[in-house]
Amino acid sequence: MQNSSESLSVVCVGELLMDFFCTDIDVDLIEGSQFLKSAGGAPANVSAAIAKLGGDASFSGKVGKDPFGYFLKQTLEAVNVDTSMLVMDEKATTTLAFVSLKKNGDRDFVFHRGADALLTLGDIDQDKVSQSKILHFGSATAMLSNPFCTTYLNLISNAKDEGQFISFDPNYRGDLWAGRSHVFVTFAKKAIALSDFVKVSDEELEIITGTKDYEEGVNILHALGAEIIAVTLGKRGTLLSNGNRNEIVESIPVTSIDSTGAGDAFVGATLFRLAKTEHIKSIYKDFEQLRDIVSYANKIGALVCTKIGAIEALPSIKEVESSMYQK
Repeated sequence: MQNSSESLSVVCVGELLMDFFCTDIDVDLIEGSQFLKSAGGAPANVSAAIAKLGGDASFSGKVGKDPFGYFLKQTLEAVNVDTSMLVMDEKATTTLAFVSLKKNGDRDFVFHRGADALLTLGDIDQDKVSQSKILHFGSATAMLSNPFCTTYLNLISNAKDEGQFISFDPNYRGDLWAGRSHVFVTFAKKAIALSDFVKVSDEELEIITGTKDYEEGVNILHALGAEIIAVTLGKRGTLLSNGNRNEIVESIPVTSIDSTGAGDAFVGATLFRLAKTEHIKSIYKDFEQLRDIVSYANKIGALVCTKIGAIEALPSIKEVESSMYQK
């Protein structure tokens, strides 16, 4: 296995799907009638964020061998994401999501599940995965059913055994887990216990730990096994903890028109910077360096909120350099 500083690759595992955004502003899906298609899927967004910042990212997942699947493949390739581990299923259709936006940036969405649910260990390029510097798991749908759930958890466990740096974002979606949130918590805790970097929202922190107290919740995640924890708090910034110290790292003020993909952009920017770290696991106790990375990631996430879409809204390194990041 390649674990040297020469490998800067991040492999993102999970769903790649079609988002259909309702262009009728401030309506729900019942009232919406006009839709614009766009590439989506949390881990795919993360891979695109890394690539657009100039990093080396690969995506591993499954789409249908249909027009939507080809569109998604082309979309990732257009931003220089490696799609050699993207499987195109001839028997299943590409997963679809319909999304409406409110004026404050909140979303209403419905999934039509397809090929992403069928990813198996046999679909994975094990050699390529084992050579990555960072393995990221951030799927909203991965743990819903088998075979994807078993594949997902086995990959995390195998990566842990091989000493890889593991990133995990549970990406909880209430509509998907209605009546089964306890199952989500069980699976999320299994992944967190094996992860080096865990990103959760404040809502996810409460759901997983059962407490509204941020510090108590973070301590619970550390006790499970997580080394570095980032709790995203929207415009308030991000609560960063490495087990010895925690601090809220401020973000930048923006006028949010669409929060879609902001969390994925934050994770992508974080992993982009972590992948450039020579001895990645030595960063656990370097709080100052971690804070600098999270501050950078906060700004990337905030910039995404100023545009509509997910991958389309992700800033390039040139856009970052000419934005508020320099101010």
